[in-house]
Amino acid sequence: MFRHRAEQPASGETMAGLVRHLRRARYIRTEAVERALLRADRRHFVPSSQASRAYLDAPLPIGHDQTISAPHMVAIMAEALEAQPGMRVLEVGGGSGWHAAVIAGLVGPGGRVISVERVDELAQQARENLQAAGYAGLVEVVVGDGSVGHKSGAPYDRISVAAAAPRVPGSLVDQLSRNLGRLIVPVGPRSVQELIAVTRDGGRVRREELGGCVFVPLLGKEGF
Repeated sequence: MFRHRAEQPASGETMAGLVRHLRRARYIRTEAVERALLRADRRHFVPSSQASRAYLDAPLPIGHDQTISAPHMVAIMAEALEAQPGMRVLEVGGGSGWHAAVIAGLVGPGGRVISVERVDELAQQARENLQAAGYAGLVEVVVGDGSVGHKSGAPYDRISVAAAAPRVPGSLVDQLSRNLGRLIVPVGPRSVQELIAVTRDGGRVRREELGGCVFVPLLGKEGF
């Protein structure tokens, strides 16, 4: 179990220092997530006005009332996702592209990540950030209502949602692979949520509560 923390002390002046902090705090548990975070240097995904805070373990504003998630929360979600090389993954709430980059590092060049962002300007910025960081061709950023997923790319082995939903979106569950597809989504009111893992195994759907968190709201047909 965990609880989201609004702000953490600076973790150093490099991505390696930040990753060491997350490893010591046990947010990072596997070598795969450590490698993916080390490769996805956060400084490529924060606005220039926030560059001095890139390695702080805290959410940062990226414009349009959106944030780039705190590094410890990205690590928690990456571990909970249990993504493997070659998997097809949908990421909802693309933001600046950082979380999609971390996922791309988990699924490798043989996998595929589709990231849905509702704000055109943020989607374009995410594309530019991903290209600058060396993820061109590994992540496709599309504009749309992520609360209903991205049906044309379904089914997905994994779905990761970086915004809070009032309930688990049925469309996302429907777009999961029936072969142990896994969805990670914060669920609850705007003030505080529970991180939920949903696993689809054939006709069975299992739900597990992973701990408390705080995210910006998921807006759309199956969001707020």
